Amino acid sequence: MKPLIGIPANTGLTELGFRDYVDDAVAQAIIRAGGLPVILPPNNDRRLAKHVVSRCDGFMFIGGPDIDPTLFGEEPISQIHGTSLKKDQFELAVCREAYKSNKAIFGFCRGMQIIAVALGGSLYQDISSQNRQAYIKHHQDAPIIYPSHHVEIDKGSQVAGIVGTNPYVNSHHHQAIKESGPELNVVGRAPDTVIEAIESKTDDQVIGIQWHPEFLFETMPEERKLFENFIHRCKDRM
Repeated sequence: MKPLIGIPANTGLTELGFRDYVDDAVAQAIIRAGGLPVILPPNNDRRLAKHVVSRCDGFMFIGGPDIDPTLFGEEPISQIHGTSLKKDQFELAVCREAYKSNKAIFGFCRGMQIIAVALGGSLYQDISSQNRQAYIKHHQDAPIIYPSHHVEIDKGSQVAGIVGTNPYVNSHHHQAIKESGPELNVVGRAPDTVIEAIESKTDDQVIGIQWHPEFLFETMPEERKLFENFIHRCKDRM
């Protein structure tokens, strides 16, 4: 049986009102890996998280807008933009419920950051103004289908077992994890120390990466393995 993968949607404002969507690259990556994607529109009723989690076999948190810093105890700085409190609160509720229910979780870019915040971590609201060690261009000018910098992954980690210890990845973000929280290990960093990969401390329930594998999986087999690993983890918990 193919696992149902809950994917919280992004939201865009159009002349006809708000539009909830997931990029086709995201959906196709899940389908190719053997899952069935289910788009979850954000909702102000966070109690729905329990119903959502009970019906899906795994959850993938994807790239998108900045995360509201008040949700990790900070006021917004001038470089932040595009936040949606409704979206953030819904995703945090779903992530926490999924974690409590032992569902497989995979996140990339903003999705990895949501996982960290949901499990007690915090973020740099803007890398370049808040992290003095950062020198790599984390918001590449090259098309997102091309990699732009390397990541150093800890030997023996789950992520290293999937993509190796020195993957070449793309980069499209200006926020990043500052503290991963008590439930997660940091297992990957860019050469300038910016956190690029996290995973569960005690099992394989959670994996998060900072890059965008959905735009690389067609040409880079190791990126495809991230989605295949996720579907395998979902099936193990069904």
